[in-house]
Amino acid sequence: MHKHSPRGLSLPFRRGPQPTLPPSVAQALQKPLLRLAWCVLGAAMGLALALWLVGPRVHPFLLASLGGSAVFLFGLTRAPAAQPRALLGGHLGGAAAGIACGLWLGDTVLAYSVAVGLTLGWMLLTRTVHPPAGATPLVMVHAQVGWGALWSPVLLGVLALVGVVMVWSRLYPRLVHYPVQALAPSPPTLNWGGWSD
Repeated sequence: MHKHSPRGLSLPFRRGPQPTLPPSVAQALQKPLLRLAWCVLGAAMGLALALWLVGPRVHPFLLASLGGSAVFLFGLTRAPAAQPRALLGGHLGGAAAGIACGLWLGDTVLAYSVAVGLTLGWMLLTRTVHPPAGATPLVMVHAQVGWGALWSPVLLGVLALVGVVMVWSRLYPRLVHYPVQALAPSPPTLNWGGWSD
């Protein structure tokens, strides 16, 4: 256990007299940890609300890709891939591709492969790349769901995350408010893949 001294934080890993950090350094160390805790708690709250709304006993696996979305929304809030355009476009496009391939091709390797390929093509063409949404078509094919899954669990789960991050980002002082740029394209340019031109 460490003690706070008037001059700053003491370091708990040494025996004997404890050197202390200057107050400005101690404050700088405390802020990132508090901010980290805020992000972690927000992501947990957002996912909890999404699970509660769609019923985790009915759709636990159907929300797997939302875990990655929570990482983007609460940990990489400013990223174009975290903005509503990419979040909604990626998940809804991926879910539609997965549902269509699942209905047409069944629970086959071909269905999974085509669904992910279609999802990537959709996200690149519409500039709605949201990496966690790449898992959404896999989930839809595996679950063999119908078109109603676009509403619940996909849209309902995504909207729950968006609602929580919009409120959560406004409660902490000097935290950037979500959405940063609601219609920001992701990727910002049409330079797809690894080509340099």
